[in-house]
Amino acid sequence: MDQIPVEQLKGVGPRISERLQRLGILTLQDLLFHLPLRYQDRTRLRPLADLVIHEEVLVEGEVVDAQIAQGRRRSLKIRIEDGRGALLLRFFYFTRAQVEAMRPGRRLRCFGEVRQGPQMLEMVHPELQSLERPAGQPDGLASGSAIDPTTGIEAAPKLDQATGSATAREAVPAADPAADPAPGVEASSTAGRLTPIYPATEGLQQTSLRALTDQALDRLQHDPAALKDWIPTSLTAPLQLPALADALLLLHRPPADAGAELTTALLERSHPAFQRLAFDEMLAHQLALRRLRRARTAQRAPLLRGDRSLRERLRAQLPFLLTGAQQRVLDEIAADLEQPRPMMRLLLGDVGSGKTVVAAMAALQVLEAGHQVALMAPTELLSEQHLQSLQQWLEPLQIELAWLSGRHSGSERALILERIADGQARVVVGTHALFQAEVRFAELGLVIIDEQHRFGVHQRLSLREKGERDGAIPHQLIMTATPIPRSLAMSVYGDLDLSEIDELPPGRKPIKTVALPDSRRDEVIERVQVGCRDGRQAYWVCTLVEESDALQAQAAEDAAADLRERLPGLRIGLVHGRIKAQERAPVMAAFKAGELDLLVATTVIEVGVDVPNASLMIIENPERLGLAQLHQLRGRVGRGSIDSVCLLLYHPPLTRAARERLDILRREASGFRIAEADLRMRSAGEVLGTRQAGAIQFRLADPMRDTALALAARHAADRLLADWPEHVEPLIRRWLGRRDDYGHV
Repeated sequence: MDQIPVEQLKGVGPRISERLQRLGILTLQDLLFHLPLRYQDRTRLRPLADLVIHEEVLVEGEVVDAQIAQGRRRSLKIRIEDGRGALLLRFFYFTRAQVEAMRPGRRLRCFGEVRQGPQMLEMVHPELQSLERPAGQPDGLASGSAIDPTTGIEAAPKLDQATGSATAREAVPAADPAADPAPGVEASSTAGRLTPIYPATEGLQQTSLRALTDQALDRLQHDPAALKDWIPTSLTAPLQLPALADALLLLHRPPADAGAELTTALLERSHPAFQRLAFDEMLAHQLALRRLRRARTAQRAPLLRGDRSLRERLRAQLPFLLTGAQQRVLDEIAADLEQPRPMMRLLLGDVGSGKTVVAAMAALQVLEAGHQVALMAPTELLSEQHLQSLQQWLEPLQIELAWLSGRHSGSERALILERIADGQARVVVGTHALFQAEVRFAELGLVIIDEQHRFGVHQRLSLREKGERDGAIPHQLIMTATPIPRSLAMSVYGDLDLSEIDELPPGRKPIKTVALPDSRRDEVIERVQVGCRDGRQAYWVCTLVEESDALQAQAAEDAAADLRERLPGLRIGLVHGRIKAQERAPVMAAFKAGELDLLVATTVIEVGVDVPNASLMIIENPERLGLAQLHQLRGRVGRGSIDSVCLLLYHPPLTRAARERLDILRREASGFRIAEADLRMRSAGEVLGTRQAGAIQFRLADPMRDTALALAARHAADRLLADWPEHVEPLIRRWLGRRDDYGHV
């Protein structure tokens, strides 16, 4: 079925074909593996008296009134009752004939989201099914006919079975004349079974996707061998996983008699059918990673031994000793750099574990061997922080550094580019500006990427290609302060070698974390005043739900103005994303030098800021942030020997999930245990930040939820490569397409 184009299905013309291509659906196999995102439970009728706002439910009632309401926006309002309660159905797209069809006495079955209307509960554009036609009513809808959810009212046009073209007038919203007529609406689509909801695109309705999938499933049932199962039964049977065709059929069309247990298992994605597809996907992913690892060993990289002179000089001038974990990681990196194949190492380390000094030591080994180093960070602020740390350590060694960001222009930029190209700049720190075409390196030996998941895959690839010289490519060290459980890292970054700094520097004291409602804001401000008068420094972090830089900046400016008025004796600074870097740098420097008592900021200070005297942090509205980000922010304090406190100033009432996040943060200090909890609450893709174009993403599997399957997939990958190597490529192509091409970055 991987060779049969979707154009062979009835109802797929040029318009539908183009829309399916947007979803990556070109063949019947693509359609079968275009799996539901979720299910709507339309198996149980809910009495109108028991409706709850925001729930999606199936209801049934009799039309008692239908009228057109004039106002700011003209609408059709239909009131239905079931003897116990009432509900209003509201439609904004309708015709006069449709209004007349909704005369009192007609019985309707409706599915939709319950909302609070001005006078009563209502559904806006629900999906409908007409159950009967009142006696003596010659027009309107036939008994038992379905009502097209495209309009919410009129039945979908029937399709000519030979040509697939519509034989009746299309029913579409006035605002969307391009929407496709559904290829058929099943009369039972709103009753009797769990209804799959697919990833869709503009102009392609759920009814269309369900009808097309039905055709593909019919072919699969008539000829199961048409869809090759590339995983031998000997690998799936011990896991008690069903056959591939059976799993697909159940996932796309759960049985009409699904009991409560099956319904729950499907909704929670714990059913063996889901497990079978999750296993297939994780196995394909593991195979792609193994192939990438093998391909990497065939590539060449510069051999960078060095004489240890620069590293020993830096070690002698450091005011602290490296931890055992840092030294272990450095030994692993040094061994990689001395090989003629490219290093691809992921460095995991909690907040404050000392990854930057490890990166500096690795850079010195490269410099000793006569090559350049590029360090790339996702934001200007973070790149500035890296630059300052490296200048402090490397400039006394007479090593020239360059910094390149988007704000450099004109002659200044030209001079920086010249220093990079002729090799004067031995270490180059920058943001995405390092990707630009005019940036040329003399002899790039190592690329260090911080918080790599924030960059697009194509960007990372372009930086690696800049260092290609005589067929050899630079080594790569990828760092992240986002704690990733090792089990997850092995599943997601299996093509990389892993190093972990699992030890904090000596002398670090745990941070006491307290959650308080914002009704106690006055007490918190008093605590800031007392702490700062005692010679300590504090952060005040402002957050907003909106991603707008302007709104974030306004919140910080308002907070700073309020705090300056209420704390007139304190020196207060302000930084946020809309302040230019050259204006922000003096504020950060003044705070670090102790010339400011309180720094009001947005989440731009999430990473990279190191002020040992800062021992108090207040985070406003912490319920709006994820656990990983809160842990990163909290890590800005507790960097010295002073007892530190993080106050979470939340706005009640808290949702259950928000309360759980704050409780975890109060209890846990380890970033890795917090990451485990974060993964239990969210998907791996959200935590890792892999929801970006071109990245290898899991469509169905979740390596954290499916830990046992992930381990089984790693073992199965070994078996498949050894015993059935001809099955590897088709399996990768089925699940990943060409996305694994990006893995070598």
